[in-house]
Amino acid sequence: MATWSEFAAAAPELATPIRELLHQYGRGMAYLATIRQDGGPRLHPVSPIVTDESLYCFVIASPKRDDLFRDGRFALHTFPAELTDAEGVLTGRARQVLNVSVVDALARSHRAAPGVDWTLFEFTIDSAFLHRYAAGAAPMSWRARSRRPQLVAV
Repeated sequence: MATWSEFAAAAPELATPIRELLHQYGRGMAYLATIRQDGGPRLHPVSPIVTDESLYCFVIASPKRDDLFRDGRFALHTFPAELTDAEGVLTGRARQVLNVSVVDALARSHRAAPGVDWTLFEFTIDSAFLHRYAAGAAPMSWRARSRRPQLVAV
């Protein structure tokens, strides 16, 4: 697993466009897939936060938060783009952020509602995938084990 900064350093040609896709509407927007207790998928829109160091998400009291506490595996898929035909997917593991100064700083800067039962998670990255559907564009993927981007066949 890699932090966002480790991923960005290892594969900037993937991290930069994926970050742009996550923030194409200003605030981060993506679909978060988690694993239900019965093993099935659960999918919800979320507002991820990408900093230079890490990828975070505030998650309110919900079945998806329960999923992340029980089994931290996730997939994060960018929203459909209006100005490009690209899409990005990140997979990995979520863990609760317990550092109060990090939680407070992100809550203030991203206007996390006070009094709401939310938890801040950091998402570490196991794999990344970027695909542009333009003619001649090859999809690219990255796995934390290899630490380098790889072209993959369509």
